[in-house]
Amino acid sequence: MGDSGLLSLPKGRPAWVVASALALVAALGVATAWRRRRARRALVRVGTVSGLFIYPVKSCRGVAVKQAEMTPLGLACGDLRDRHWLVIKEDGHKVTAREEPRMVLISLTCENGYLTLSAPEMKDLHVPAKLSPENPVQNCRVFGFDIQGRDCGEEAAQWITAFLNSHPYRLVHFELNMVPRNSKDIMEPFQPSDKIAYPDCSPVMVLSETSVEELNSRLEKEVQIRNFRPNIVVTGCGPHEEDTWDELVIGSAKMKSVMACPRCILTTVDPDTGIMDRKEPLDTLKSYRQCDPSEQHIYRSHPLFGWYFGVAKTGTLQVGDPVYKIIG
Repeated sequence: MGDSGLLSLPKGRPAWVVASALALVAALGVATAWRRRRARRALVRVGTVSGLFIYPVKSCRGVAVKQAEMTPLGLACGDLRDRHWLVIKEDGHKVTAREEPRMVLISLTCENGYLTLSAPEMKDLHVPAKLSPENPVQNCRVFGFDIQGRDCGEEAAQWITAFLNSHPYRLVHFELNMVPRNSKDIMEPFQPSDKIAYPDCSPVMVLSETSVEELNSRLEKEVQIRNFRPNIVVTGCGPHEEDTWDELVIGSAKMKSVMACPRCILTTVDPDTGIMDRKEPLDTLKSYRQCDPSEQHIYRSHPLFGWYFGVAKTGTLQVGDPVYKIIG
């Protein structure tokens, strides 16, 4: 045996033979180390998916689905894609339920290539999921960053404007050939690969049922999971256990933990009435869900509730799927 303990090399061999043998030894060592690292990494079940939600129009009511595709830009189900439609002012600036709380009363369905918007005392609005290329492309402004959207037409604009009854608004659609926003430009902890259409900053938000239950135990008037607009709801874990999950595997999709979800006044909008309370549950969350002082440059005074994830691997997931965290 030579010094490597793996190969002995007869004297007098050409230099290229020696070099090849040494390269083989190195490759074997790398492969062995890789296998050992893989062996140390394991899947541990931490819960079960109890709900999947897509919010096609930003700030409007979510759509509960049984199965979804995890795309690079978040959840999708058929023509429904998460936060791929946006209400804007005539100058292109985004409009959300922070400014127009009654947006949460607009519900959506999708069938036969049409997105149907419904709202109290309004006739249904039918918008093609795929718009004509003759519809103009609008330059939009979302949290200080530019992004495009194809205008959904005059009928949609009049419908949104009539329901909200405050300012002239338009509806636009992000198409997959358009350039998405970079999550990292908005919040530093994200990776350069994390991309979004019209969400605040993250392609995926995960929340556990028990986190909401613990919050409700502190409130005089209980709130719903819908107040927090998660994409993936998990049951079978402890309160705020989602804070500790680094990498998740659900179905054939894989996600990478990024940061906590900082909460704002939108959580105080009642999803059934569209009335903004401005106090709860935000005030109670501030009493026990503040960040560590070392992270105030990221979260400032926002309380933390739920967790943002980036998309590490696209795939399919469904309600009832086990949720695994990767350890090792």
